[in-house]
Amino acid sequence: MTDPTLALTTRVQQALAEAFGPQWREVDPVIRPANKRQTDADFQANAAMALAKRVGKPPREIAQAIADQIGADDGLIASVEIAGPGFLNLTLRTDWLAAAATHQLADDRLGIPTPEHETVVVDYSSVNAAKEMHVAHLRSAVVGDSLVRTLEALGHDVIRQNHLGDWGTAFGMLIEHLLEVGEGSDEAKLLESDPNAFYRAARAKFDSSDKAEPAGSAGDFAVRARQRVATLQSGDPDSLRLWSEIMDLSKVYLNKVYTELGVLLTDDDIRGESSYNDELAEVCDTLEAQGIAVVSAGALCIFQDEFIGRDDKPVPLIIRKSDGGYGYATTDLATIRHRSLDLHADRALYVVGAPQNLHFRMVWSAADKAGWVKGTEPIHVQIGNVVGTDGKILRTRSGDLIALQFLVDSALERAAQVVAESRPDLSDEERATIAHQVGIGSIKYADLSVSHDSGYTFDLDRMLALQGNTGPYLQYATARIRSILSRADAVAFDGPIVLSEPDERALALRLSDFGPVVADVGESLEPHRLAAYLYELASTFTAFYEHCPVLKAEDPAIRDSRLALCALTRKVLVKGLDLLGIQAPDQM
Repeated sequence: MTDPTLALTTRVQQALAEAFGPQWREVDPVIRPANKRQTDADFQANAAMALAKRVGKPPREIAQAIADQIGADDGLIASVEIAGPGFLNLTLRTDWLAAAATHQLADDRLGIPTPEHETVVVDYSSVNAAKEMHVAHLRSAVVGDSLVRTLEALGHDVIRQNHLGDWGTAFGMLIEHLLEVGEGSDEAKLLESDPNAFYRAARAKFDSSDKAEPAGSAGDFAVRARQRVATLQSGDPDSLRLWSEIMDLSKVYLNKVYTELGVLLTDDDIRGESSYNDELAEVCDTLEAQGIAVVSAGALCIFQDEFIGRDDKPVPLIIRKSDGGYGYATTDLATIRHRSLDLHADRALYVVGAPQNLHFRMVWSAADKAGWVKGTEPIHVQIGNVVGTDGKILRTRSGDLIALQFLVDSALERAAQVVAESRPDLSDEERATIAHQVGIGSIKYADLSVSHDSGYTFDLDRMLALQGNTGPYLQYATARIRSILSRADAVAFDGPIVLSEPDERALALRLSDFGPVVADVGESLEPHRLAAYLYELASTFTAFYEHCPVLKAEDPAIRDSRLALCALTRKVLVKGLDLLGIQAPDQM
């Protein structure tokens, strides 16, 4: 066993059972890392505080009984101290920790556990087709992809879904615009290279013709666009063919962005709004028949007493408009029904902007009332904003959100300058590869190192710094360790690991936390916890390397042990960065 928290939990539970009876064996002893400002111990157990009323004894008396059962000859715990009102400060045996590190080095999973298997749907990116991705789409793609990687590493069955906005009124004007410019024309190819340009041209025609009078002359485009929506949604073959052509061109653009960002989404993961079109009428009919939805002012609405507006009345969830059309609520009801009843998801994650929270809660509540949420926990992984150094949401001078590609290009250009200045000895191809890894890594880490529901500042100077809590700092740490290992004459770095210095022990202890941290991210759905761990690990390694000679160690056994610690640290850093979706360059 390489997880000290799990080992200590088992050991303290055993001591509880020995002290107070077998009925206490399953009690959680609440093992936490010790506060190093208060004690030199490794962990703290709060079992005595939690059990005082249930056992009927003072916390310190309970703590003393546990300590007495552990004793001085324990194979796991070197010392037990009672602190404060009844906390137990626990210090691991150094030989146990050394054996755990050696075992972790030989473990292909590096200590990542395999919790009870789940089927997890992860809905992320979810952009609007035929429109350019902007800065607000960055976080959903990056956070969602990291969660997918982490959940898969834990052994869960992960179903990626890109809930594209690929249906609705916008496609009427897009199809009509495509017909006017001509299929296969240069203007049509903008859907691959600059979809916003194509969309803006179609929107300009629609807005200008919609305002023109009399209708039937200059107003023809808007009339045709609205008619096209109806024919498209009714299944007209020619409209569907044109819609499919627009979607194919849009996918070229999306795949280019996903590939550049290193995001795992593919065409096979697309489950757009259009895929639920045939179900929407039945969804509305069923909800109305169940009495969950009622007609109000010509529209079919769901009113739920737990969602009260400013007028002290239930907020309506409109599932069929007065003109017979359907909106996001209808599609989202069909979506959660599919994910629960068809995919049998244990958890359904929606990695979407925080402002959508009320909408999702209303949809999920209504779906639950309809009996469409069976054994599935829908979870909104709320995404905060990306802001500039002035604290405001990044926008162009015209007020539009800044294009995602602009941010990526800016990071790649700055990374190329940094790499060119620091590594003039490398070939152009080598520098380009490193610059891409560093540029993309800096963007992702800046995003993932903060809580997903809070905003973060897009500051290229800080993001690309080689010092501090940044992606390049961690990437440099992995490259530095690889350089150390490459200068050793050892064939393998497989230990055994021995711990004779405090900094060696501190590094081994930090390495042992990797599996528990990954498991925690899988439960909490907070990738910033893994980012924080990797930064702490890299910092701990730096202290180890400064105080413990590796290549110049006089004792060959100590040298081999320290090389093994280096190798294990690099493996954990590389794997941890991979779970964040960040590549680790071989050299920097």
